[in-house]
Amino acid sequence: MATTKSPVKPRREPMSRVDTAWLRMERPTNPMMITGVLMFDEPMTIARLREVVKKRFLSYPRFLQKAVDTPAGAAWLQDEDFDLERHVCMAALPGRSDRKSEKKSLERFVSQLASSPLDKSKPLWQFQLVEKYGGGSALVARIHHSYADGIALVQVLLSLTDTTREPDKGSALHASWLKRDGAEVVRRVGAIDRYMQIGGKVLGKSMQMVQDPSLATMLAKEGGEIGRELLAALVLSDDPPTMLRGKLGVSKRVAWAEPLDLDDVKAVGRACDCTVNDVLMAAAAGALRSYMLERGEDLEGVTLRATVPVNLRPLEHAKKLGNHFGLVFLELPVGEDNPIRRLERVCKCMSDLKGSRQAIMAYGLLAALGMAPTALQGLALELFSRKATVVATNVPGPQQPLYMGGCKVREMMFWVPQTGSIGIGVSIMSYNNRVHFGLISDAKLVPDPDAVIQRFGPEFEKLLYLALMGSWEHHLDAQGAAALVAG
Repeated sequence: MATTKSPVKPRREPMSRVDTAWLRMERPTNPMMITGVLMFDEPMTIARLREVVKKRFLSYPRFLQKAVDTPAGAAWLQDEDFDLERHVCMAALPGRSDRKSEKKSLERFVSQLASSPLDKSKPLWQFQLVEKYGGGSALVARIHHSYADGIALVQVLLSLTDTTREPDKGSALHASWLKRDGAEVVRRVGAIDRYMQIGGKVLGKSMQMVQDPSLATMLAKEGGEIGRELLAALVLSDDPPTMLRGKLGVSKRVAWAEPLDLDDVKAVGRACDCTVNDVLMAAAAGALRSYMLERGEDLEGVTLRATVPVNLRPLEHAKKLGNHFGLVFLELPVGEDNPIRRLERVCKCMSDLKGSRQAIMAYGLLAALGMAPTALQGLALELFSRKATVVATNVPGPQQPLYMGGCKVREMMFWVPQTGSIGIGVSIMSYNNRVHFGLISDAKLVPDPDAVIQRFGPEFEKLLYLALMGSWEHHLDAQGAAALVAG
């Protein structure tokens, strides 16, 4: 008698704790997507894009899997009904007559996508191609944060590109650009494991421990320096109430600025003895300050915080996907009117953070959060999101022109999601010797993000002007800048 074999059920692959945390952070007010835009000099066809995605993007098996919840926790499951055309599709912008209105139209389109969650019944990513934009085409990519962190996903997108117009065996972008651009890596595997253990104990006792005077003693006993870092983060004061904080809605607004010359940014850094990142974050703080002042905000003595991701793995391993980064709290001195003193304060804060273990502590808490009960996750997420007003990312990209499917990439930018009650995201990315600055905001808080990003260039130009006016024999400081302005 013949027997019929039952179909083999697709194998579930357990999701890591940190990836689970990002999956469960999804809220209607903050979809957990990384959204990117690439603009091409030449028109890209949908057939050519699908060919590139099929050959290169889907070489990562994870993107053929969808996220599912199981009694044992979240897991990855192969999508047996995967259809490439559902994930790589066409889009068209409404009537556009000139470059400015065309840009506004694309910004509105990206805003709509950034406000719309991905379909949970399918793998959580989608590419939409605007075939006609700026004399070429534009590509909008959305990928859920649970697949990987921003650094890894930027590398995935860059793996779809070549260094020559006609792809050949030697034209794929080499990973060496990662090291040349000097992104920092923390190589403390043992420390990360210890932070995960301590983070689990803290969450296991619930966030009521924050009010418990015995917390400091327990943490010092359990983790020494690790415990002190964790305690410092838990008792960090909430960010001050400003127009940039408030109840969030479901609509996002996206805008981006005209790019800056990277060599000019480096020149300011050399003149002021600080890093490119310091210069750009100080310019972002200046842009927010100018916007808030114009709208009547009293900023006397006000300092806001931004949560900034820090990579915790060798960059050459980022293509393995997953989330391997921590978070630090960077101070943005929006109450400071002297642009050089503002830069000095950003530089000092960033230098202090580099010497701390705050990033690894945050990673450990995220890992523990991934396994915590839903109610406790929400409580912890709200606790930490109240301590910052902005999410800020700065990713150094390749400083050479790239091509995708034979089309030259003219510009690229991306935005990471905000978490909890944070409604503002600042994104900075350098590519082909230019710096691209973008902003994503909750429409209830900042309905006109373009009014913020238009200030980014002028704020940087203030720094550049003062740097060029200063002495080349020694570094420019706040006192010297004040003297230059007075003179």
